[in-house]
Amino acid sequence: MVRKSDESRRDVRLSSPVQALSGDGHDGAEALAPAVAIRKTFRHFWPVTRGVRLLFVVGVVFAIVAAACEVAAIRLFGFITDEVLASQDLGAFWKPAFLWLGLAILAGGASFCGDYITALGGERFLLALRDKVFAHLQTLTPDFFDNRRLGDLMARLTDDIEAIEELLGSGMVRLLTTLISVVFFVGAAFYIRWDLALVTLALVPAFIVASKLFASRFRTASARERRSNGAMNSVIEESLANQSLVQAYNRQEAEAARLHREGQGWLRANMTQARLSALYEPVVQVLETLCLLVIIGVGAWEIAAGRLTIGGLLAFAAYLAYLYPAVQSLGEIALTVSEAAAGSDRVIEILRARPAVQDATGEDVEDDRPRDGSAHDAAPAALTAPVAPAAPPPSSAPVRGRVEFRDVTFTYPNRAEPTLRDLSFTVEPGELLVCTGPSGTGKSTIAKLLLRFYDPDAGGVFLDGVDVRTLPLRALRDRITLLQQENLLFSGTVRDNIAYGSADPPMDAIVNAAIMADAHEFITRLPEQYDTPIGQRGRLLSGGQRQRIAIARALVRDAPVLVLDEPMTGLDAASVARIMEPLRRLMAGRTTILITHDLDLLAGLDARRLDLGTAAYRD
Repeated sequence: MVRKSDESRRDVRLSSPVQALSGDGHDGAEALAPAVAIRKTFRHFWPVTRGVRLLFVVGVVFAIVAAACEVAAIRLFGFITDEVLASQDLGAFWKPAFLWLGLAILAGGASFCGDYITALGGERFLLALRDKVFAHLQTLTPDFFDNRRLGDLMARLTDDIEAIEELLGSGMVRLLTTLISVVFFVGAAFYIRWDLALVTLALVPAFIVASKLFASRFRTASARERRSNGAMNSVIEESLANQSLVQAYNRQEAEAARLHREGQGWLRANMTQARLSALYEPVVQVLETLCLLVIIGVGAWEIAAGRLTIGGLLAFAAYLAYLYPAVQSLGEIALTVSEAAAGSDRVIEILRARPAVQDATGEDVEDDRPRDGSAHDAAPAALTAPVAPAAPPPSSAPVRGRVEFRDVTFTYPNRAEPTLRDLSFTVEPGELLVCTGPSGTGKSTIAKLLLRFYDPDAGGVFLDGVDVRTLPLRALRDRITLLQQENLLFSGTVRDNIAYGSADPPMDAIVNAAIMADAHEFITRLPEQYDTPIGQRGRLLSGGQRQRIAIARALVRDAPVLVLDEPMTGLDAASVARIMEPLRRLMAGRTTILITHDLDLLAGLDARRLDLGTAAYRD
């Protein structure tokens, strides 16, 4: 992304206003994005600024003070030119010189305070917005993530959110201060010579027209760059996460080529932006030169007529050198708007997404839809309509753990055939049900329906006789422990991973769970024992060790219902034999649904079997 400096409007400094006559070019930007995109961005994200608006106001105040000092300093420059240099009276120099220095110090201090406070407000807004979007992502069901690339979601949580902050945070402050600066410089120019100021203003539309010519092209390129950046992030994330597979299959060159292909799209989009910015700069430089020549020509005529002094012309040129960059800065802010519009569309897409299931409380579903009744913005009624009311038991009520599937039919989104059809079974409290069957018969779907990652198309799932759709999701999931075939660990310590899913368990509970899971022995051999980092996704541990950590985590959680989804997948015979005893301890006294294709696991288990190939019970 080609970005312009936030200080581009300040090429003429208080310390050397003589540079005002040089007519140096300033990097500009492109024109305003469509108003509808701006309104949509403000409607969705302006409420997030509630806690930092005062900081933005203070930042604007300091910026106004700095601009006022700049105006006064330039006026002093004109005074010194006429009263000191022209008259060659050195004694008259010191007072305005010290005053000029004082204004420069005051302007510098105000500029620092304004920039710092604005940055503080912007970073706090950025943190709050990212927290909001991430929290919303946590409410979405697995199907949302199954259909999206992780790298693209990461780009939306980083680059796209930063672009929104540029508009609603620091960009908004820059817009207000730039507009006020324009008013100051125009007022000062009129004070010096009103007819010369009118000529100056007559040339301003040329900058606006030049800016508008670049509008739609830049926004299109910005949107392409963001999509390409998300695609690149996805390739990088996937490749690095699967390095063992990449190297085992000698696919390093293929992965590099895949990243290169995505990078080509990113390069083309970036070069389009660079080309537009590079083209805009010389156009503006030509316009600035033309304007400066006109002003000098008219000013020389005014001096010859005795209506303007040399100092007045120099001061006027200095104001001009501030005014035109300020006008161009509005175009730079328009660039920010274009970027934010492209980024906000991608973030709003996340906020518009609704979980495949509706929480009975409705508390974890944020309604970010606009209030204009637009059908385009409305979420599907099936996702927002409440479930038929029922009287759920209090979440603190004892849970026996009776699980019942009653005539359940379920079809995954975008699939034609049902995965489960009219499935019925009951698992009594403390009972073990083993679900077997070929791949694709819906064994893991049972776990997803019980945890309400999805709702059935017909029939119902019941816990202790209560339809799970009437239970708050948090209360429902607090009563169930899921142990998956892929042992999902985090890049913290052993202690962190065992405690995950429980409310700050004491160390004694963690150690006892590790002992029951047959994990304590290998944990004590680790360099820092329970405080040893285990690497991303637990890669510093063996497969069997990861599984025992997961069992210990389930023991600490101590939920009455246990779902084991292919818990032995990928383990060798020795690891399976060692883990079976901890699994028996985990299952003891809990309602357990064991999902497996390995019939050897049934040996020695007091269990009923549900064969999904035939949907029949077997004792």
